[in-house]
Amino acid sequence: MKNTVVTFAQAKQEQNKLTMLTAYDYSTAKLIDGAGVNAILVGDSLGMVCLGYEDTLSVTMEDMIHHTAAVSRGAKNALVVADLPFLSYHISTSETVRNAGRLVKEGRAQAVKLEGGTAFAEQIEAITRASIPVMAHIGLTPQSVNAFGGFKVQGKTQEAAQKLLDDARAVQRAGAFAVVLECVPGPLAARITQELSIPTIGIGAGAGCDGQVLVYQDMLGMFSELTPKFVRQFAPVGELMQQGFTDYIRAVQDGSFPAQEHGFEMDEQIVATLV
Repeated sequence: MKNTVVTFAQAKQEQNKLTMLTAYDYSTAKLIDGAGVNAILVGDSLGMVCLGYEDTLSVTMEDMIHHTAAVSRGAKNALVVADLPFLSYHISTSETVRNAGRLVKEGRAQAVKLEGGTAFAEQIEAITRASIPVMAHIGLTPQSVNAFGGFKVQGKTQEAAQKLLDDARAVQRAGAFAVVLECVPGPLAARITQELSIPTIGIGAGAGCDGQVLVYQDMLGMFSELTPKFVRQFAPVGELMQQGFTDYIRAVQDGSFPAQEHGFEMDEQIVATLV
């Protein structure tokens, strides 16, 4: 059955855990969708895990639309959520709504995600007025990595914890249907989850959230440049892939591939007649 924002609301009410993974292409989205995940996030993390950038700041709207469209073609049951990239919702409300609309219209996303709390409540309200569901994202917001001075846990002091709680309340009032909590101490994430009527999706925010999200390359051991503490590797796919590539190279070099069963036959007399 197709997952929607209603699915998320019902899961919160019934205390059923939600699952979300990233995907950036058709074939991966199809596999993740087939596994039964509730939502697929086309994250601007594609800048790091797909395009080789040092952070997410260089990702463009065109990048997001291109990858979101591919994922949408592969996901039949999961809710497809697409990130609004850096500076796509910071300049004006009209531009914010236009960019969110492009992700839905051209990328075929069913919802968009943006980073920031109270400071971006106006943008969330404007997007939801355009009938586009918004997932908020607070805590460690990677687009603000320069302002934070690096990838650091957020909300550890009394002042910072209060700000995160206020941000969570603000995005809910603004109309967000869910909120991602990234790199937030478990007790604070649990408090936010208890207070909100919308579901919280944790990434490095403990087990007290209403759901969890991970970058699929992280949980399959396919991205070694950065290994966050909160990642659990569920299958050593990266190792298996590298071994497969190595075995292929060896087989080609020693002549064992391709073998006869990998080719196509024909009447050799035809070849003999060629001039």
